Amino acid sequence: TNMDWYKGPTLLEALDQVDDPSRPADKPLRLPLQDVYKIPGIGTVPVGRVETGALKAGMIVTFAPTGVTTECKSVEMHHESVPQANPGDNVGFNIKNVSKDELKRGHVCSDSKKDPAKPAADFLAQVIVLNHPGQIMEGYTPVLDCHTSHIACKFEKFEKKLDKRSGKETAWADENKKFLKKGEAA
Repeated sequence: TNMDWYKGPTLLEALDQVDDPSRPADKPLRLPLQDVYKIPGIGTVPVGRVETGALKAGMIVTFAPTGVTTECKSVEMHHESVPQANPGDNVGFNIKNVSKDELKRGHVCSDSKKDPAKPAADFLAQVIVLNHPGQIMEGYTPVLDCHTSHIACKFEKFEKKLDKRSGKETAWADENKKFLKKGEAA
């Protein structure tokens, strides 16, 4: 053999030893919509991936940010009806009395009884500038991609500058002039 020096597991053995990631099924339902279809004879069918929680037929669901609430009539995965969709599942689900026009890509489906999703006025985020000409300063308003949504967000304030590899805090060149450029993180 060409690798007598290697004494570890084969690639397949190493893959078999990897533990499955834990799925956040204990958290409230969050399902960002990827698309919404109007199917003749069936009705409105939103499609998306369950990120947290579980979606079940008969559940009363709410869509953020519009606040539209309705009943989930059925859940389907790969054109087969399933009793429940868990985190990681890509599903389509049939809903009652809601027009295709009331929902769109980027809306978030949640359980109306268990911590329904709400719009956020602001949030704290870690940002790494991958490819951007020039400097990004406080007050800049880029269009961010979050799951399936594209939305303009304003950088109100940079809390701290980070080393993009280690995540440890680093110093600004000038505390009064905070900015980021390509390859930097905050």
